[in-house]
Amino acid sequence: MTTNIISSSVIMSPRKRTLVPVSSRRKAADDCFPFNWLPVECQLHVLSFLNEVDKCSCALVCLSWSCLVRSWKLWRVADYSRRGVFHMGQEGLLVSNREFERWKAWVHHYTHHLVSRRASLLTLKASFDLGDRCNNWSELLGHLLDHVHCRDLSHLDLNWTFTLLEPLDLRVHSSSSSHQDSITKMDQVTSFQELLTKLTHSCPRISKMRLHFDWSDVSMSLLTNFQQLRVLELKYFWVFKGVTPSTLQHLTKSLPNLKSLTLQILVPLRNLGISYTLESQSLEFLDVSPSRGLVFSCLKLPALRELRAKKIVRGITLDRRTRLRIQSRWPCLYHVLREGTPRLQALNNERLLPTWREERYGEMSAILEQSCYCVQHLDSWLW
Repeated sequence: MTTNIISSSVIMSPRKRTLVPVSSRRKAADDCFPFNWLPVECQLHVLSFLNEVDKCSCALVCLSWSCLVRSWKLWRVADYSRRGVFHMGQEGLLVSNREFERWKAWVHHYTHHLVSRRASLLTLKASFDLGDRCNNWSELLGHLLDHVHCRDLSHLDLNWTFTLLEPLDLRVHSSSSSHQDSITKMDQVTSFQELLTKLTHSCPRISKMRLHFDWSDVSMSLLTNFQQLRVLELKYFWVFKGVTPSTLQHLTKSLPNLKSLTLQILVPLRNLGISYTLESQSLEFLDVSPSRGLVFSCLKLPALRELRAKKIVRGITLDRRTRLRIQSRWPCLYHVLREGTPRLQALNNERLLPTWREERYGEMSAILEQSCYCVQHLDSWLW
């Protein structure tokens, strides 16, 4: 028995470590880059390329790195969507109540972390249902803006219509009545306008904005206060909410520095036949391909270089009298572009020849079939 124990102990004995000469160890130490010898600004610049998790890991290395990571210069982005980026295309992912509570705790810890670091934000990305009075996402974002430096915030990506993660029991007791739905919509709009008001005072330098929009007079008045906007993307909020031509024209005329505009407008059937006018001296890129039923009667865009537009059918068949009455109101997109976009160079990702204005349709015929709602290019009356 003793022999077996001894033999097993011999077999299981750890392998001895190979001795390294002192000269080799000194040489390996000399090969290490003296990061701490760099100026502080250079060290912060190197650490700025790390994500939030890696920055927190660096803070555990040593005391000097911990002090570096606490600098507000390293916390320039507040991204609440990074843990749900894999399902950004879905309007809320149903998860277990336990998973939702864990995610909610992470959101609050992340907010506390940014506040304690006195972050100086340049970018804010979030997706929360601001009408949710139970979880108070609106108050959380308001608390963040009040306790961090956001005067230099330039990029806002905000979806205020749904939360990325939702607990499973959220829809069990929910009512499907239109009255409850309208109350929810109004709560969302009210909270959105309150947050937008705070942004106008705290973050006047926003140059890039991506959000859903309700097209109300109050929201329009608040949005036009961001005079530094250069890139704007507006998604639809409610399919039954129409956009008047005067409202759309007022938007582009009120933003003198706007260079890129993307619109997702779903024109209700009751407004079928209405055409719109856009006027801007600065706009260079216009994308209305996500829109449905959006027809332009006049474009005054002298700086426009690229346009994306797509004709989208709805699946509703119109009788001959109705379609003849409607088609008389629609001008051809080719004539609208020729008169109002003297610098246009690309249409629907297709490069245009410099002589496209002299050739009636010419190379644009195939493109116009997909973009224009007029009589000449309306190949189907299925709406």
